[in-house]
Amino acid sequence: MLDSELKTAIEAAKEAGRILRSMSGKAAIGYKGEVNLVTEADRASEKSIISLIRKRFPGDEILAEETGSHKTGSKRKWLIDPLDGTTNYAHGFPFWAISIALEIEGKVVLGIVYDPSRDELFTARKGEGAFLNERRISVSQEKELGKSLLTTGFPYNIRETTNDNLDNFARFCKKARAVRRPGSVALDLSYLACGRFDGYWELSISPWDVAAGILILEEAGGMVSDFSGKKLDIYKEKDILATNGKIHNQMMEVLKQPNSQAWHS
Repeated sequence: MLDSELKTAIEAAKEAGRILRSMSGKAAIGYKGEVNLVTEADRASEKSIISLIRKRFPGDEILAEETGSHKTGSKRKWLIDPLDGTTNYAHGFPFWAISIALEIEGKVVLGIVYDPSRDELFTARKGEGAFLNERRISVSQEKELGKSLLTTGFPYNIRETTNDNLDNFARFCKKARAVRRPGSVALDLSYLACGRFDGYWELSISPWDVAAGILILEEAGGMVSDFSGKKLDIYKEKDILATNGKIHNQMMEVLKQPNSQAWHS
């Protein structure tokens, strides 16, 4: 199922990875916000990915981070993050990835996350399991929040907003074994899928950030919801909770605590 689509996504991601590696340390940096970077490399990666997808599947819609929505009226849509972890990339910190997902009739059915720095390719097709470099992966079996390694992120407007995730970060630092903030949502979810992390939460997400990673995680046995445990709509919800499924309720209890910025109208 979706063999040609998976092959295309992998080919596109690996070529984008080659481009990004070749431009590392050379790409001019711009700003979409005070701390929200965009580089020439983001745009070059996205252009390459879109070009191949359009060549192979010319009628499909595309939603990409840098160039936005390319509508065709198709029930098939590709969601592309050409460089997830731009700030890391710009600083030479090797934790960034390419994320590509395919949605058909509103459901994500294929997802890949590629980390060129480690040559790690995470893949999933709906109902077929999740894989890292073609080896099947699964979430951790940790059942206690106190023994868990968590990951999170902070919004780009952290300097202006009071909804900054810092209160939740402080609480989880006291409750979990440790909390990390590596800086790539796609890799956070992929690492959760293969058991390197046990739980993840964040307050501000975009569809292209999470579409592929969520499928990979769910196919690896993980669980995804909003902070209240309801089904996550990546086009409407901005808050995400993702876990191995065994500490989900424990993390929700922390996020429900009074004065948490996670709970907003």
